[in-house]
Amino acid sequence: MVKPQPIEYAAASDDVKAVFDDIKTSRNVPDVNNFWKYLANDPATLKRTWGSLKEVMAPGALDPVVKEMVYLAVSVTNNCGYCIASHHAGAAKAGMTPEMFAELMAVVGMANETNRLVNGYRVPIDPAFDK
Repeated sequence: MVKPQPIEYAAASDDVKAVFDDIKTSRNVPDVNNFWKYLANDPATLKRTWGSLKEVMAPGALDPVVKEMVYLAVSVTNNCGYCIASHHAGAAKAGMTPEMFAELMAVVGMANETNRLVNGYRVPIDPAFDK
């Protein structure tokens, strides 16, 4: 199998260009990042993923910085270097300070440790928590 290559705007289909244009307009950027260029190899996945991400990350009950920090925390836990870099930048742009990042990493590390301990010991859920 040939390694997928990024789809640049000039070589993109009209459907892909439409998604790229929406990303550029929504994010006020001159070009889409590599994630979108690689997803463009499957226009249906590109369109679906962009639509879902745009909906989930839109303003809502959670502040934009909180959403980006949650995304960053999950990306760290899933060991996705690309998403860590992308969402660290997004969180910083939304207002995350270095102190917030340090505290977030402490919480992520602690949660991962205690989650593994609970799974290893097969700790049953306390009745007070199981409502």
